[in-house]
Amino acid sequence: MISRIDLRGDALPEGAALRDLLPRADFDVAAALEKVRPICEDVHHRGDAALIDFAERFDGVRLDQVRVPAAALTRALEELDPAVRAALEESIRRARLVHREQRRGTRTTQVVPGGTVTEKWVPVDRVGLYAPGGRSVYPSSVIMNAVPAQEAGVPSVALASPAQADFGGLPHPTILAACALLGVDEVYAAGGATAVAMFAHGTESCPPANMVTGPGNIWVAAAKRYFTGRIGIDAEAGPTEIAILADSTADPVHVASDLISQAEHDPLAAAVLVTDSAELADAVAKELQPQVEATKHVDDRIVPALTGRQSAIVLVDGLDEGLRVVDAYGAEHLEIHTADAAAVADRVRNAGAIFVGPWSPVSLGDYAAGSNHVLPTGGCACHSSGLSVQSFLRGIHIVDYTRDALAEVAHHVVTLAEAEDLPAHGAAIKARFGWKVPENK
Repeated sequence: MISRIDLRGDALPEGAALRDLLPRADFDVAAALEKVRPICEDVHHRGDAALIDFAERFDGVRLDQVRVPAAALTRALEELDPAVRAALEESIRRARLVHREQRRGTRTTQVVPGGTVTEKWVPVDRVGLYAPGGRSVYPSSVIMNAVPAQEAGVPSVALASPAQADFGGLPHPTILAACALLGVDEVYAAGGATAVAMFAHGTESCPPANMVTGPGNIWVAAAKRYFTGRIGIDAEAGPTEIAILADSTADPVHVASDLISQAEHDPLAAAVLVTDSAELADAVAKELQPQVEATKHVDDRIVPALTGRQSAIVLVDGLDEGLRVVDAYGAEHLEIHTADAAAVADRVRNAGAIFVGPWSPVSLGDYAAGSNHVLPTGGCACHSSGLSVQSFLRGIHIVDYTRDALAEVAHHVVTLAEAEDLPAHGAAIKARFGWKVPENK
């Protein structure tokens, strides 16, 4: 069901050569970009009318309006299953605990007497959040996007999720209920590239946003790329992925179940086991079949994901080699199932999030660990972080020097300006001192 890549015996290559040996899904955002371009431009020119037409074309429902009425949010919360409500409330509570601690305070550094640089953190003015609504419904993504934005102090938070024909053109009621619990009362029935375009350009009913965040399919990723520079984005999220670094102490039942848990997201989802134990590899491969047969979404998601080129069991000579492989892979989710898992986790450099030991599965992080599940994919964990409070903040430096403090460093500024052949920069300093640079004291 799942292929094997044997990297034992020979020395592992470095850098890109090692990455090229590892499984990865095909995800061509550049090709998708050309298809979303006319959609984005149509939303720009026709606003809500384009959104309504695209909802009919892509979601099979004709909308009367794009913005969700407040009464629909209230009704969705009132009709929510009490057990689901309790789970969402606990997820929100834990996420707030973690994200509240991420907020940076203002810091002032005295560089010299009379000269300070202060760094203050200011939230973006308005953010558009996206919650997918295709193969599954993701109220958890509403939480993971809204909580850090709110804890960052973003004054205007809106959310978009695809219109659902089964619910009269409204987004899924669980999405609406999650918005109500979070106090997000500006919600739009818009999906995919059209939602990103709505937030980027603004329409009659939706003011433009400064930033768009949230997971989505390849069309969402392509639209984010299209608008990068006009708006801020969190990332071009690709198919979800899990990597598991395991040794002979790992439980193959746990490992197999966690690989399957990510495979059920999407046929392009990646499930990768890296191990130095051939016995564990055999046991996991044997365990996959009965667990797959016992669950849902087998033929349309799980089997294509596990048998696709993006999934594999990777055999290595030892733990050091395993760490090199998972660092080269840069997984969205990385589980550590080894002896002394915490110490091994501490050695990992590249991962969106790390899950330590058998009692910290990715499923916990998806819903209720308190961590954020909007994470870098496609190897981007080698240079990018997951969504956090910092994603919604901008650091601004405030420079405050007295006359004496400027005089003390003026000659250095003039020297560097002249070295860069920018004499007007130096003249801006000289003008403040009667065109004579103060002598270095």
